[in-house]
Amino acid sequence: MATSPTKATTPKKDKKDESFLNMVTTLGRRKKEKDNREVDDLTEEGRYALESPGMLLDITPENFNLEEGQEISMIENSSRENSKLKELKEVLIDWINVELKEQRIIVRDLEEDLFDGQILGNLYEKLTGSKFEVREVMQSTVFQKQKLQMVLDAVDKLGGNQKQQKWSVDSIHSKNLVSILHLLVSLAFHFKAPIKIPEDVSVSVVVIQKKDNVLVSKKVSETITKANEAIGGNFERDAFDTLFSHAPDKLIIVRKSLVTFANKHLNKINLDVTDLEEQFHDGVYFILLMGLLEGYFVPMYSYHMTPETFEQKVHNVALSLELMEDAGLSRPKARPEDIVHRDLKSTVRVMYNLFIKYKAVH
Repeated sequence: MATSPTKATTPKKDKKDESFLNMVTTLGRRKKEKDNREVDDLTEEGRYALESPGMLLDITPENFNLEEGQEISMIENSSRENSKLKELKEVLIDWINVELKEQRIIVRDLEEDLFDGQILGNLYEKLTGSKFEVREVMQSTVFQKQKLQMVLDAVDKLGGNQKQQKWSVDSIHSKNLVSILHLLVSLAFHFKAPIKIPEDVSVSVVVIQKKDNVLVSKKVSETITKANEAIGGNFERDAFDTLFSHAPDKLIIVRKSLVTFANKHLNKINLDVTDLEEQFHDGVYFILLMGLLEGYFVPMYSYHMTPETFEQKVHNVALSLELMEDAGLSRPKARPEDIVHRDLKSTVRVMYNLFIKYKAVH
């Protein structure tokens, strides 16, 4: 007689065993959560120690892992809130993002996004049209530093850089903001980036050096940009710098005089000027004004009558400056890109050049 198969049964867990397992699991989870919180706390304490000048003096040399004679530097917390520093960072981030938009690269933080050399390499390739022969994905510190070394070597070969000593592979890779800013500002000037770099940006930096196995700290002021660097050149300060910095009441009078001068001629073709930096920023009024002052007609095919893009506006302003040079005017301390960005000082410089030469023209 066939017997039906016996159904296998799983032994029931004792309620006490189940309760014990739940308790162990819960305790393990709570311990892990506690450990994670402690790690976060330690990370935050470490970050505070590195960023707080007062704490630096109490940290032992072992915690820094510095070689004898080696030094590190970091910006004081108070300086990080400097409005000019923030503006400089924003300007540089915007510039990088515009340059690399076709590669769909978005930079949000200079220290975190540039330290491994990948985006710096992409930026250099975009600016120069060259290509680095190196793997794209680099998780290893060794490969990251190799890429950084290639980029910095290429930058050094550009020539004309006066801040080469201001950055290094180690400083960039350690996310030293001062070094990163020096490098980017130098690149922006070399490639005549169409940006308005803030003048007179300086920060307070704490420098830590290991001497005789003892940490020695000092506070120094680090200059990142100087006066007049915003227009891409190392010029001596002149009357316009003084006018804008210390005589705003006189600046109002100068602006009114230049507007009157422009209207004296542009009114002949039914154009009226009320805002210098806004109405001259695309170069069209400058071109038309030069034609009126010199008595010639500028062919419409040579410039954009209704420019829409930044490049078209830069083309127009550059053409107007060439017309001025052809007429014997000295080139003003202004770049086309600055005028397109509605920089009042740059616009006033150009207009004042015209006023001096043509003020007697009716």
